[in-house]
Amino acid sequence: MDDAINDSSHLDLPVNSQPATAATQATFAIGDEHTASRIVDTITESYPSHDLAIAAFEGPGGRWDITMHFAEPPDRDVIHALVTETAGEAAAKSIVFSTVETKDWVKASLADLVPVSAGRYVVHGSHDRERVPPNKIGIEIEAALAFGTGHHGTTRGCLLLLDRVLNQRTPKRILDLGSGTGVLAIAAARSLRRRVLASDIDPRSVVVARENAKLNGAGNLVEAICATGFQSPRFAANGPFGLVLANILANPLRQLAPALAAHLAPNAFVILSGLLPHQANSVVAAYRGAGLKLVKQIQIEGWSSLLMQRR
Repeated sequence: MDDAINDSSHLDLPVNSQPATAATQATFAIGDEHTASRIVDTITESYPSHDLAIAAFEGPGGRWDITMHFAEPPDRDVIHALVTETAGEAAAKSIVFSTVETKDWVKASLADLVPVSAGRYVVHGSHDRERVPPNKIGIEIEAALAFGTGHHGTTRGCLLLLDRVLNQRTPKRILDLGSGTGVLAIAAARSLRRRVLASDIDPRSVVVARENAKLNGAGNLVEAICATGFQSPRFAANGPFGLVLANILANPLRQLAPALAAHLAPNAFVILSGLLPHQANSVVAAYRGAGLKLVKQIQIEGWSSLLMQRR
């Protein structure tokens, strides 16, 4: 959310590897996604993949819960130092170490990510590949360090609104702005069998989106690029867009309204998400000022998703 900040089971399950004899658990919470990502990077760079499994989930109120499992008891002073350097002393002091039952923590973490149904789409992990109904479009998104596994209210809201749009129209040019794992781009590409431009400011997310597109049989349809705003010439080359999906944050969405509107085809649809309910009105106002009208607003798990259309 690429990218957006989202709640509880949404996210990012950066998991390195299965620890053979995981016995030590370390848990703590911090207040923002960027710091959570930095902590994951710092810890994983410091420990061999076979010694560590690490996961970061966003909880209520924007809190990020980080859980680490170590195959061998870690040097606690080293863990404290790494977290202090990345997130500050208060976060390091909040770390709780405990001894836990030996198990496959990666498998257990993935088991919590049950398939999510949204309209014609089912987003799932590889462990649930066989659970996709034959009349649905299965999108396999493995837990990874990138926004959007499909388990978050904003992603589900976007997929439901996408399903609504595609029941009415067949857009020719599509953009997924702030694409994260690429789930929305893949959904549009698979549904329409048309090319989709997917952009994100995070280079790692771009790599993940490309890999996921290939995994889902849309590698030749999804063009994933690293770009800030609409600065890349690829936007002009691929536009004007008949459909734009942007699951990011309220503030950048407001700022991007004029530029986004300038890249729209007549009567184009725009799906916006990553919004808390109290932020929706200001985002709607920004896009109305750019020549769009509100068609539909839905709320899922405390998050708002908007369907707007160019007048």
